[in-house]
Amino acid sequence: MKLPQPVIIPDDKLTKYLLIYREQDDKSKFLSQAGFTHANPETLKNSLLELVSTTEAIEDITNEYGTFYRVEGEIIGISSKKLAVITIWLKRKIDNQIQFITLKPKKEKRPNA
Repeated sequence: MKLPQPVIIPDDKLTKYLLIYREQDDKSKFLSQAGFTHANPETLKNSLLELVSTTEAIEDITNEYGTFYRVEGEIIGISSKKLAVITIWLKRKIDNQIQFITLKPKKEKRPNA
């Protein structure tokens, strides 16, 4: 299933988390490979919106906050470079709105040698 639109992507999630360097769990270096930087958070937001509107979501877990979904695919940066990502979304129990939670690089599975 595709997640119903509109979805919520908090600006702070981009500008105060994903696009700034962090000592632990840094994602800014990964995202900068495709030209996503703190100077252009709207580009990342638009790529995430494109991904979630065109790609099937997989239901993960449900807890007291709602139901979490995983959307895997590629986001395209300003340099036209594609990044394989796993994004996490939450259908909030309180109001049924879909909110972006985070993303992480999708690592290629290597066959056993």
